[in-house]
Formats: sequence, C-alpha cells, structure tokens
Amino acid sequence: MKSNTLLASLILLLPLSTAAQQGLLQSWREALASDPSYAAARFQLEATREKVPQARASAWLPSVNGNANLTYNDNSSRTSTTTTDSERTSSGYGLSLTQPLWRPQSLQSLEQAKLGVVAAETQFNSARQDLALRVAQAYFDVLVAQDTLEVIRAQKKAVAEQLASAKRNFEVGTSTITDTNEAQARYDLVIAQEIAAENDLQVKRTGLQQITGKPALDLLPLRRNVALPAPVPAQQNEWVTTAETNNYAVRIAQTNAEIAQRETSKAKAGHLPSVDLVASHNQTRKPQTGVERSNNNSVGVQLTVPIFAGFATQARVRETLALEQQASQSLEAARRTAAQSARQSFTGVTSGLAQVRALEAAEVSSQTSLDSTLLGYRVGVRVNVDVLNAQQQLFQTRRDLSKARYDTLLASLRLKAATGALEEPDLQAIDALLQR
Repeated sequence: MKSNTLLASLILLLPLSTAAQQGLLQSWREALASDPSYAAARFQLEATREKVPQARASAWLPSVNGNANLTYNDNSSRTSTTTTDSERTSSGYGLSLTQPLWRPQSLQSLEQAKLGVVAAETQFNSARQDLALRVAQAYFDVLVAQDTLEVIRAQKKAVAEQLASAKRNFEVGTSTITDTNEAQARYDLVIAQEIAAENDLQVKRTGLQQITGKPALDLLPLRRNVALPAPVPAQQNEWVTTAETNNYAVRIAQTNAEIAQRETSKAKAGHLPSVDLVASHNQTRKPQTGVERSNNNSVGVQLTVPIFAGFATQARVRETLALEQQASQSLEAARRTAAQSARQSFTGVTSGLAQVRALEAAEVSSQTSLDSTLLGYRVGVRVNVDVLNAQQQLFQTRRDLSKARYDTLLASLRLKAATGALEEPDLQAIDALLQR
C-alpha cells in the first residue's frame, strides 16, 4: 500500500518537474506570442499592406459622388406704385462619376505602394530575426549567470574547507595566524561575489521575462563537453558575399532605393497630362415656376494638362534626384555594414572555438595544479595562500570557459543573421545541445 502511494506521488510530481524545464526553443516560441516589439512590427506590416488598395483606387478605380440641395428664395421688389413679393422653393440632387483613364503620377504611386509592402515584409522578417537574437542573448545571459553563481558557490565551499583547515592547523600550532587571515579574507570576498552573482542572475532572468512574458525560473543548461559546431562554409569570403546581398538591412535599403527612383518618375510625371472619363446626372425641381422636374445627363472625357506651376515641378524633380542619390549611398553603407558584421561574427565563431579548446585544456591543467598544490600543502611544502590561488585560478577558468561557450554559440547565430539566414531550425540545433 505504501509503495503504491509513493508511486502515485512520483507520477504526480513528474509532470511538474518536466514542465519547469525551459529550453531555448520554448523561450523563442513564447517570445513570438508575447514580445511587444515583434507584435508592433507585425501590425506595421498589416498597415502598410493597406496602402496598395488605396493607391490602386486612385490609379484605376472609379469614384462616385452624390449631392442634394433644397433652396428657399424670398424675393421682393418695390416701385413707386406697386410692391411685389414672391417665395420659391427648389430642390435637386446629382450624381457624378470619375473613371481614371491615364494618371501617370497615380500609377507611380501604386508601384511605390507595392515596393513599400516589400520593404515592410523585409522589415518584419528582420524583426523576427532580431527577436531570435534577443531571445538567445537573454537566454545565454541567464545561463552564464547561473554557471557563474554555481562556480562561486563551489569556490565558497572549497575556500570554507581551506579556512577550516587553516584554523585547525593554527590551533595545533602547525601554521601561523597569517594562513587563517588569508583564508578568511578570501572567504569574505567570495561571499561578496556570491551576493553580486545572485543579484545578477535575478536581473538576467528579468531580462528574459521581459521578452517572453513568462518567468525564467529553470532553464536548460548547455551539456558539458559538448562539441560546438563550426561555421559552414568555412571560408569567410563566402559569408561576406552572401551578407552583402541577403542581409535584411541591405534588402530594405535596396527597396528604398527603388522607391526613391519611383518618386523621381512621379515628380517628372508632373509635366504629363491626365485623362479621366466623367459622367453626371442632375435633377432639379421648381414647382412654383411650373417646372416639375428637369434632368441633365452628361458623359465625356476630360483632359487635364499642367501648363505652369511656378517652377514647383522642376524643383520637385531636383529634390527627388538628390533623395535618389541619398538612397543609393544608404544602400552602399548597408552593404559595408553587413560585410563587416559577417566578418566580425565569423571571427567571433572561429576564435571562440579556439578559445573554448584552450580553456578546456586550461581547466584540466588548473585542476592538476590544484591537486598538486593541495598535496604539497598537506606535506608541508606549500602554504595556504598557494592553495587559495590555485583554487581561484581553477574556478576563474571554469567561469571563462562557460562564458566562451555561450559567446561562441551567440556569434554563430549572429553570423547567420548577418546573411539573413537565421531561422527557427538554427535555434532548434542549439536547443538540441542543451542538457535535459
């Protein structure tokens, strides 16, 4: 009976412990549903898409307007012999239709609206990619803070043991008070570092919660001794070439340059005529005059020719040509920035991998050095401060190794982002490296 009760309790607790685990992929999907910046980009895209039917209506679709009137007239006239008063009421209504046949400026505006949607879609994809980077950055910040706190607590335990050993040796007369003071000072320092690390962990968790909208209580850490992936392709120039073409900032700048060219064409179209089909129907009633109803229908083609606008059109053309050059230079700047970002990220990945390998070797060496120092301390050839320094070196190496691993993974994501290729599968690949 007791075993059944225990089994039932374990079954009830298992889903709770599993649900508390949160991976990078889960954080990413929560951010998609909760991040306000990403939601704002989505609504901006929806708003921009509505500019196309507005521009299409001005370029091709008819417009119909109606009007109605009711007029009361009170007329009086007076001569030297007579006075005449008259009151009349008239009413009427009318309908007018205008069908654009050729409006060159409106046609350019329609093409601009379509390009604006392309730019907005690219901006939305860029916001999605930026969200992935922000989630990964915040997630890794929490893991670094967790690892730092864990290392500091392990260091505190080791220093506490060394402090207790120094006190025992002082009591039996095999060491001086200096060893105890050294260990006590190092222990107090570690306590202060632990407090700072706990506060930093809370701040980092709050940062991730700001993006996902949910508390980041128990995150899955990176597996120990996991092999970090190298960039593919392995040539930096290939990444740079791709970034100069596919980077989202470059795409947006390229679309903006095309919009600027259309703006120049629209300004030049200010010299061109426009043609509209116009039709109208009007009905008027004046009962007092004996006219019960009069109808007037008309249909025709209207040609509008701009003749002179005070040189405003020429000035507008010169303005748009300058803005077109500005957009071209912005495109070149975006390409250079994307190329530099790809170079930096590629270097970050390759140097990060080398740094991780070096720190892994340093961790082994530091552990060996600590073991040797402890042995020397026990046989009396090393002093307490040597042990404390060896401990500090080992734990500092572990902290550096932890941070280097996460920095390398983040650099790999930034490298993908520089080429506009960062997608959910890239987060899935990193999520698979986490310890479950």
